[in-house]
Amino acid sequence: MSSHQEFIPANETYSSSFNKGDLALPPKKRLIVVTCMDARIEPLSQIGLDLGDAHIIRNAGGSAREALRSIVVSQRLLATNQIAVFRHTDCGMLTFTNEQLREQVIAASPGNAAIAEAVNAIDFLPIPSLEENVKADVQFLKENPLVFEATTLTGWIYDVHTGKVCKNVFR
Repeated sequence: MSSHQEFIPANETYSSSFNKGDLALPPKKRLIVVTCMDARIEPLSQIGLDLGDAHIIRNAGGSAREALRSIVVSQRLLATNQIAVFRHTDCGMLTFTNEQLREQVIAASPGNAAIAEAVNAIDFLPIPSLEENVKADVQFLKENPLVFEATTLTGWIYDVHTGKVCKNVFR
């Protein structure tokens, strides 16, 4: 059975007790969490948030650069003033370089110039070091003129094996 065939029955269960329809559009805690798309990450409960508390921006590796468009929308239109950048242990983005992934994609479609051109134009933003990557993303946001200067910026690492978040050491 395909996963999408479970959507309607699962939603019937979820919506039968849903009572959050009156949440405000802006996040209650004025917080943005930038994190990875990894299926082992559940950012709300992992850090004590509820539905409506924060904007959660997810992408491969939790890249702040890739999340910038959403950050600008969140800050300018929905009054967020805090950004927490999260990375996690055992991240797939630690396992390859741009060149390795490009070679794999090109090898899967030999002779296809359009695929080669398209994949060569992408920086997949692999992560060589978790700590350095968090620091670099926090610094990127601090220096970016599109991010409000008064924004509180923090950086974190989540351990997928223990469920613990390391204390904020990346300010």
